[in-house]
Amino acid sequence: MCLVMHDVEPLKPSNTGWLIADVVSDSFAFGWSRTAVDDRLLAVLSDPQWQPYLVFPAEYAAPERVVQTVEPITGKRPLFVLLDATWTEARKMFRKSPYLDTLPVLSLTPEALSRYRLRRSTRGEHLCTAEVAALCLELAGDGQAAAALDAYLDVFSERYLHAKQNCQADLLSPAHQQLQPFVAPTS
Repeated sequence: MCLVMHDVEPLKPSNTGWLIADVVSDSFAFGWSRTAVDDRLLAVLSDPQWQPYLVFPAEYAAPERVVQTVEPITGKRPLFVLLDATWTEARKMFRKSPYLDTLPVLSLTPEALSRYRLRRSTRGEHLCTAEVAALCLELAGDGQAAAALDAYLDVFSERYLHAKQNCQADLLSPAHQQLQPFVAPTS
């Protein structure tokens, strides 16, 4: 996973990008700027071990760039490039990042509406960054990591909402029970 993060997005307490790095060991994160690009990001995108895919809705991309699946390429692993931002900011990032214009655009079709409850888009099919990453992991054949990330997101959301209401975390909640198989036992 490669996160391109808008401005203060990583500082928002409701940001889910950091959940991805906790689950996916091959994760990269870079700040986005309209006027400059991080050379380290360009190096990751051009690294021959990766086949980068910019994950974004097809409606915003030229049809010839859009793919629906991840094609296996000998010697290359998929690298999912996610624009970590609000939907308004992400559309701006998509339009104003010419260094991403050569990447195929992976357009996902979620089977369900977003479960993310901390910030809302006006469109239910708009997913949060962690939900998108889980779909990408599933598409790449890593169902275990996808399930772990989904469970982690549910616990994160539940805990965030409880904290805002000064409520104790319910360690026996369904969300916590779903996460339990992915948590390493403590000694």
